[in-house]
Amino acid sequence: MASPSLAICFFLISLASVTTTMAAAPRRPMNVPFQKNYVPTWAFDHIKYFNGGNDIQLCLDKYTGTGFQSSSSYLFGHFSMQIKMVPGDSAGTVTAFYLSSQNSEHDEIDFEFLGNRTNEPYILQTNVFTGGKGDREQRIYLWFDPTKDFHSYSVLWNMHQIVFYVDDVPIRVFKNSKDLGVKFPFNQPMKIYSSLWNADDWATRGGLEKTDWAKAPFVAAYRGFHIDGCDASAEAKFCATQGKRWWDQKEFSDLDGPQYRRLQWVRQKYTIYNYCTDRKRYPTMPPECHRDRDV
Repeated sequence: MASPSLAICFFLISLASVTTTMAAAPRRPMNVPFQKNYVPTWAFDHIKYFNGGNDIQLCLDKYTGTGFQSSSSYLFGHFSMQIKMVPGDSAGTVTAFYLSSQNSEHDEIDFEFLGNRTNEPYILQTNVFTGGKGDREQRIYLWFDPTKDFHSYSVLWNMHQIVFYVDDVPIRVFKNSKDLGVKFPFNQPMKIYSSLWNADDWATRGGLEKTDWAKAPFVAAYRGFHIDGCDASAEAKFCATQGKRWWDQKEFSDLDGPQYRRLQWVRQKYTIYNYCTDRKRYPTMPPECHRDRDV
């Protein structure tokens, strides 16, 4: 008969193995050319192509910005691209990477990179719209200078959760809280968009810092246009039946312990605004905040 201490040891090993199989990190994105998944949407001449379309640049001047969108709409998946932000004095500019549906009660998942004056840090704002309702902003400083090199920005979206990643570090989770009366995006396909535009009426210090057009053109660089999602335009019935793709599996229904610790690291060291703790806007905390571990 095994000793009590040995039995406890086996129990802890078993528990650890169960815990590690309950969650997993997303698969590493595949770098693909821009044209494989995306098309320009406006100001085509403000998009520059390099290296056979594997690299592009978006340019903003005083006349116009520019942007692009995915060729297809997707219902769930893992979406990623590498971006090098506008360097130098980028005040007033916004570089956006987001998913959005196409109706009045739209769903949307946002990365917005808010430019700043030279030597002041970029601010990364995230937001989630469900059923046309947003106002779920969170803002963080990044732990690196996003203008010096390319960094990966990713969204994992399935029936259970939406996770925002920066270089594989989860910076935000939005769980499916339908049981709490919070809508969750699960039945409206979304396209993926990115754009570089002027927003000096609000982007930098609430609009106090204006775009210095003497510094134009402003340039953001992109590569690694990865999409691993269910193409709703081609496979609508398949997309409605979940559990067929890696990002639909049980291990991607939550973060694991190390991932939550990294999320807490971001929360504690780099978060500068969280709607969950804004009592002026929300005297009563929104119901999803505890589940998302935002407080």
